[in-house]
Amino acid sequence: MGFWLRRITQSLKPMNQRTQLIHTDSDIVRAICDSLKRGWNWDTLTSRFHSVKLDGKLVESVLLQMKEPIDAKRALGFFHWVSHTKNFEHGVWSYSITIHILVRARLLMDARALIESVLKKNVGNSLKFSVVDSLLSSYEVTASNPFVFDLLVQAYAKMRMFETGFDVCCYLRERGLPLSLISYNTLLRVVQRSDQNALVWKIYEHMVERRSYPKEDTVRILIDALCKEGELRKYADMLDRIHGKRCSPSVIVNTSLVFRILEEDRVEQGMVLLKRMLQKNMLLDTIAYSLIVYAKVKLGNLGSAKEVYEEMLNRGFQANPFVYTLFIGAHCKEGRIEEAQSMMHEMENMDLKPYDESYNFLIEGCAKAGRVEESVSYLKKMMESRFIPSLWAFNEIVGKLCEIGNAEQANAMLTILLDVGFTPNDITYSLLIDGYARKGENDEVLKLYYEMESRSLSPGILVFTSLIKSFCQCGKLEEAKKYFRIVKDRSIAPSLSTYETLIANHVDQGNTEGDDCSLCNETVLKD
Repeated sequence: MGFWLRRITQSLKPMNQRTQLIHTDSDIVRAICDSLKRGWNWDTLTSRFHSVKLDGKLVESVLLQMKEPIDAKRALGFFHWVSHTKNFEHGVWSYSITIHILVRARLLMDARALIESVLKKNVGNSLKFSVVDSLLSSYEVTASNPFVFDLLVQAYAKMRMFETGFDVCCYLRERGLPLSLISYNTLLRVVQRSDQNALVWKIYEHMVERRSYPKEDTVRILIDALCKEGELRKYADMLDRIHGKRCSPSVIVNTSLVFRILEEDRVEQGMVLLKRMLQKNMLLDTIAYSLIVYAKVKLGNLGSAKEVYEEMLNRGFQANPFVYTLFIGAHCKEGRIEEAQSMMHEMENMDLKPYDESYNFLIEGCAKAGRVEESVSYLKKMMESRFIPSLWAFNEIVGKLCEIGNAEQANAMLTILLDVGFTPNDITYSLLIDGYARKGENDEVLKLYYEMESRSLSPGILVFTSLIKSFCQCGKLEEAKKYFRIVKDRSIAPSLSTYETLIANHVDQGNTEGDDCSLCNETVLKD
């Protein structure tokens, strides 16, 4: 009876007297929690606890006392009250506890708001994992659930902090915490719209590694990424050659991912991913075999590549132009032109249509081997099939034709190709200019130079060196010096060969003073 009388008496005392009865932190925590549960407003709370000095430990204790879902709104009210009326500066820890409480109570809008707030506060923090570390540390004490980490990643995406968001994904993966497909899709969508295509594929690779497999929304985002890169046609055509008919968007996306990894020389990772995709029926067997052959060829293991190809045939799968072209390219690279040509004939005899890359390998391979006529023949066949050669293949054949004095033939081929959409570069023109310069055909040299400028191609030092040599060879020193001045005016660094050509011409003409001395000094400085 005495106990209850004392409680009743205490409750009748003025507010300031009751405050004086609060002596310890635990008393304060209990009193604040009781007040919140009674529904007291901020003014009443402030009046009663105006003399109480709050610190991080006390705030944490109050929040943890109200961690159950039934008290979540009171916890949020307390969080804001101490910030607005007690001038308490919340740290990452008190944010994290409150976020966990809200997520557990499914008060997701409030949780998202606090997550975005704490991320804004920590922008520029050198410890980029400070927020996720705090959420991890407070996870058990709040009896939270993993969905809080989905909200965190989604918040990073919404705030366009997608690189940090992906780092956090990987960080959580290392700690065995899964993320939902929705979170990955949210991150992918924002990254794709931000033109960060390399990161799109890194995220998708991470997803497959984590066994978070794509659904229709994911595939749509990745197809959009391929379109934006201008790569969709490339992979669709590749699969047409391998499979013989158009594949589904999901197969295109998955082939693209594996092929990219192999192109980056990450063959082991690519093969692991390929195996996982096969287990989940994300790729067709014939595509998988063809990609394995590509990986073996890329590693330079042609024998092993052929064994895989034979196994592919023995299992009833058809040969395809993609695999044949891989072998043609490998033989050309090693200088085995006869083997490459044999593969081309075999391919054609099986009614497998060669494509642009098949011809490009043979054009370049034959040219490098000095088999210029055969190289030209493949170029003609290629053009008859309405393919346009690659820049590197065409430049190779132009260089060889010019070396043997057939600059006219090379120039004529360029003229034909320009009419069908071929785009030369400065190397193409420098090779042609050099070819004509060797023959002393200055008019053709100048025509090519002006044609180059009309196409808004900036001549480099190779072009100017060929021009200068051409004029020096026919004794037109003033013209040579004119183009040398253009080189200097355009801040292009002259080559040693350019200086030597001009100096030699000065000496040949008996000019050993004036400009030629200046050139000598420049040459010495260059050395």
